[in-house]
Amino acid sequence: MIVLGIESSCDETGVAVVRAPATGTPKLLAHALHSQIDMHQAYGGVVPELASRDHIRRVIPLARHVLAEAGMSLAQIDHVAYTRGPGLAGALLVGAGVACSLAAALGRPVIGVHHLEGHLLSPFLSADAPEFPFVALLVSGGHTQLMRVDDVGSYELLGETIDDAAGEAFDKSAKLLGLGYPGGPALARLAAFGDPSAFTFPRPLLHSGNLDFSFAGLKTSVRNQVMKLGTNVCEQDKANIAAATQEAITDVLVRKSLKALRHTGLTRIVVAGGVGANARLRERLNIECATRQIRVHYPELALCTDNGAMIALAAAMRLQRGTAVRQLDHAFNVQPRWALASAAA
Repeated sequence: MIVLGIESSCDETGVAVVRAPATGTPKLLAHALHSQIDMHQAYGGVVPELASRDHIRRVIPLARHVLAEAGMSLAQIDHVAYTRGPGLAGALLVGAGVACSLAAALGRPVIGVHHLEGHLLSPFLSADAPEFPFVALLVSGGHTQLMRVDDVGSYELLGETIDDAAGEAFDKSAKLLGLGYPGGPALARLAAFGDPSAFTFPRPLLHSGNLDFSFAGLKTSVRNQVMKLGTNVCEQDKANIAAATQEAITDVLVRKSLKALRHTGLTRIVVAGGVGANARLRERLNIECATRQIRVHYPELALCTDNGAMIALAAAMRLQRGTAVRQLDHAFNVQPRWALASAAA
């Protein structure tokens, strides 16, 4: 069974081809990704209209490239999958329209995939694939969630952010430091030259008694510190603030994740989403999990960002279990706001 996956939820256009056997983990045959970072840098963030137009330009050439790399023709595709949500409405509509049109032309079923389910399952394409059940820490863009995952489509929300997500805290703090877009990776690079103990920032909700997150207060503390330094801020101060900010965010993510593992009694955790590529987060989790005999799994670094491979994979794993919603009439809609729990089987 061959699945073509299309991702267009925000500022990356991704296309991939996955082969799914009757049983076992699907195999990634080829994938390609175009990032819009250079286009959006001038505006300091994603411009939705520009993102949608760029998806239109990129998706068909990327699909052709991926099929050629996989050594396949369109006639060999059995299912076409696309990101149905959440994401930017216009950007989602591009992927949905192309996927449904292509599937209609081929006479194949089309499958709408939840973006976060794609991230959650993406570590199954890594060399160190996880096994069910596990706790999942989803840290992608505007989402920070802890989930108990018993199988594909079997998700229990344990905790989530009540305001800013971890990725937003990285990006907004970076902007306060004048680091530009995308802020998260820039802040992480600067943090490598800083002293995290030079400044003390809060760890919101760390002792709340639940598994929810809050990062808005941390962003405010960073802003206050930057304003306090004013024109006297030097490059070393910026590096120290970046390091302290990163340490506060990763400290909360790690300690809440460990609490989720204790709460569920599970001994395996999956970290997925863009923030999952952060080196300090991985370092802290690896150390803490090793001392507790907990297995931790990540996607390959190339698959931490939004990509078509995770969309094709999620559709393929749903098909294997007979829980995929196969649209045969090729009509489509998108869900810019879509809770992962409501997408469970």
